Amino acid sequence: MVYTPHTDDDRRVMLEAIGVGSLAELFADVPGRHRFPDLDLPEALSEMDVLRELQALSDHNLNANSVPTFLGAGAYRHWVPSVVDYVISRGEFATAYTPYQAEVSQGTLQAIFEYQSLICDLTGMDVANASHYDAATATAEAVIQAYNIFRRKRRKVLISPAVNPHYRAVVRTYTQGMDVQITGDESIETSLVDLVDRVDSDTACIIVQSPNFLGQIEPLAGLAERIHARDPQTLLAVVTNPIGLGLLEPPGSFDADIVLGEGQPLGLGLNFGGPYLGFYATREAYVRQLAGRLVGQTVDAEGKLGYVMTLTTREQHIRRDKATSNICSNQGLMALAATVYLSVLGKHGLRQIAELNYHKAHYAAAAIEALPGFTVLSQSPFFNEFVVQCPASVASINAALLGAKPTPILGGYDLGRDFDGWADRMLVAVTEMNCRTEIDAFVAALAAISTQKRGER
Repeated sequence: MVYTPHTDDDRRVMLEAIGVGSLAELFADVPGRHRFPDLDLPEALSEMDVLRELQALSDHNLNANSVPTFLGAGAYRHWVPSVVDYVISRGEFATAYTPYQAEVSQGTLQAIFEYQSLICDLTGMDVANASHYDAATATAEAVIQAYNIFRRKRRKVLISPAVNPHYRAVVRTYTQGMDVQITGDESIETSLVDLVDRVDSDTACIIVQSPNFLGQIEPLAGLAERIHARDPQTLLAVVTNPIGLGLLEPPGSFDADIVLGEGQPLGLGLNFGGPYLGFYATREAYVRQLAGRLVGQTVDAEGKLGYVMTLTTREQHIRRDKATSNICSNQGLMALAATVYLSVLGKHGLRQIAELNYHKAHYAAAAIEALPGFTVLSQSPFFNEFVVQCPASVASINAALLGAKPTPILGGYDLGRDFDGWADRMLVAVTEMNCRTEIDAFVAALAAISTQKRGER
């Protein structure tokens, strides 16, 4: 199979354009020892033998479906109905490209329209795009949108320290070279009240997360009013958990201007970290600064229902380097998965999943709180994650959990990776996939560790 379908003439023209005589000359700056290294490869194997060896290697790994898992921090083990994979595996969707030609793309366009409608219903917002790569890039795009809404005249962005630290890092990466000041998250002790007090006439937006990175449900009621009392034009962007919206009031009801989050819980597996889905919704007034494609429902000349790309003037094929969007076909399939997931569950199913997450997390927290040496620090309302202070470093506890008998356990997230002085704090995630037996086994393993630590003292 020819993976680079260029003719010799194609290569010659491209080389002439960049002033290089040959492909060898193109790579001349790469030292020969790196271009042609001695790889010392073993003898070739048959396909059957290669697959057998790879399977044996993979069997050494643990995965979230083979052992009890309490690891979250932005990516979660949720139930994925079998119909999701069935639909997205159909050739009509799996191979579809960006639907520029409405006449031959009605199925893809309808799927995108349904996705946007569902996200609007879920978030309580006016318009949604389809979509971003993940919640981290969606958060960065919120900053860029706010920056553009104010025609780049407002340069300050306030971001809560309780926003996922990986999202905050991506925001700073995306805005390098832009005249934007990202501030507010210098200390984990900074509250929403403290953050609002820093709003002024140069603030483009304030970004909060609820449930936040630590699982706590932030008090969004009245937040927009307090922000606008400081400055009437500052935008409020809320990062949220889509499963939590099955139980919690949507941010749109609290006058949020932008609502976004990680769509991975909506029918996407953990997938080794991707591909994921960044859902994104905003007010109609800001639609022209919204990145991504927008699909609308209409009728044709004969009165038949149809779907079209409603707004594309911001995309690459129109605006080139001035586009507000770098979102292409690869996200369409993830948006379709979320559409199927939400359609299958419906409102009642999503609420049921959310309630299971909430109650199972609180059951686990109460059981852990009763253990000597362990303290649940999440005293305010939380959803499916909570923080536990441990009698030893989280790294050592997680290592002990992996050695638990009869079944290894994947423990919670080590918050010491992101926050100084928090090496003994674990972020525990519980979803509908954690049955009572798994939770009890996790608590029993922690109890054994606690007993061991007390004995060592």
